[in-house]
Amino acid sequence: MSSDWTTALQIFRHPAADDDTGIAALAPRGTEKLARARGDLRMGLPVLVTDGTRSALVALVEPLSDARLAALSSLGPVELALTDHRAVALGAHPAPGTGSVMRLPLARVGTAAAIRTMAGGMATLAPVTPVPPAAAEPGSDLHAAAVGLAKAEELLPAAVVVPLGAARAEAARLGLLTIAAGDILAALGTSASHGRVSAAPLPTDSSETGRVHVFRAEGGGREHSAVEVGQPDFSQPVLVRLHSACFTGDVLGSRKCDCGPQLRAAMTTMGDSAGGVLLYLNQEGRGIGLANKMRAYNLQDAGLDTVDANQWLGFDDDQRDFRIGAQMLHALGISRVRLMTNNPAKIARLTEHGIDVVERVPLQVGRSALNAHYLATKAARSGHLLP
Repeated sequence: MSSDWTTALQIFRHPAADDDTGIAALAPRGTEKLARARGDLRMGLPVLVTDGTRSALVALVEPLSDARLAALSSLGPVELALTDHRAVALGAHPAPGTGSVMRLPLARVGTAAAIRTMAGGMATLAPVTPVPPAAAEPGSDLHAAAVGLAKAEELLPAAVVVPLGAARAEAARLGLLTIAAGDILAALGTSASHGRVSAAPLPTDSSETGRVHVFRAEGGGREHSAVEVGQPDFSQPVLVRLHSACFTGDVLGSRKCDCGPQLRAAMTTMGDSAGGVLLYLNQEGRGIGLANKMRAYNLQDAGLDTVDANQWLGFDDDQRDFRIGAQMLHALGISRVRLMTNNPAKIARLTEHGIDVVERVPLQVGRSALNAHYLATKAARSGHLLP
């Protein structure tokens, strides 16, 4: 092992990395290490992921180039890390998927485009490269960390993984980032701390008095906002809506969902009453991102429902993190709410994180012939409280 590599590994593992005192304050913290890894992977760079005595080079499937795929395959056998939802869609896993991570050895690597197709990038129900039944095996923490990072970047939840031995030193020579799988999984399993970074008054069609608060996760990342409508009394239970961003519904007026009507109805109700707070969470498409949402729309047009389309791509039914909403409410000084929702999961997550939901206020608007099947699926398969 080279001296440069040894030094880099010692810095990464140094217990003072999260220390705020002296020169140690310059070292990256866990969330900052994760942000580095996510940035590199999103650009198509591989990173070295370690797990005790094991290590592997990992590259996300969606931004992967043919040149980097060829270079990776020259270092050892290539595996495809994917969820068992996607493995079921490929015919590589016989049991219904639960979202756990699998490893699929690739006897023939082919092109980056071919691997993206295996990962669901074409968003078509047409057959792809045949895969022997039950060929996928349970993945290790290395595979789970890789898929978790792909989901965090709202990319296809699949990664190329090349297990390494002595070739680890080559990764250091090339300047590739190194990160421990355990650190990745721990960080992804914990809701990042979100702090308020700015606020300003904003008159809207719903109320001439109001205020927008912008929140950002520690270490950067997506911003979320809390919109005060009117002048709600925070000493009393506040009318609150957790609304996930929906570009197609909120901005374009899509008829495939009820998001736009829910957004406008919630703000109108708040403006016509004693006020309220709308938390606008930047979690498009139930947390899978706009690009994957469009892929899911193609699959829905081919006959799948909302849940099956998300799972066909390798995602869970709902990837959103409602703990962010609880953090934002605490930061605003709100502890008791009247929650405008049809989704019991929102009530459960807020309650688990210290918010007293004193009342559920139904929000049943926007039903049409074009979204009736979508709403029926939300009720039957996702537990939403709809008539």
